[in-house]
Amino acid sequence: MIDRTAGKTVITVVGKDTVGIIAKVCTYLASHNINVLDISQTIVQDYFNMMMIVDLNTSEKPFDECAAELDELGKEIGVAIRCQREEIFEMMHRI
Repeated sequence: MIDRTAGKTVITVVGKDTVGIIAKVCTYLASHNINVLDISQTIVQDYFNMMMIVDLNTSEKPFDECAAELDELGKEIGVAIRCQREEIFEMMHRI
């Protein structure tokens, strides 16, 4: 069953910078029909940091499955990948 309530999701990727991090994450997203709405990435003293807003509404996979698979992908490429539903992310970061 597809979780249509997932909607916008915040994905963060943090770790030691290596070639191909963005390509591997975006390849996963594209292969599961997940649209990237916004993306920001920085490298500070060899550490890679990326934040993406994606739309899971068109994905054939539910949020929990995508989050678990991205976590596993992160382990394979040596970074930490975390997925949060946008509304939870916003509630956690209110001032």
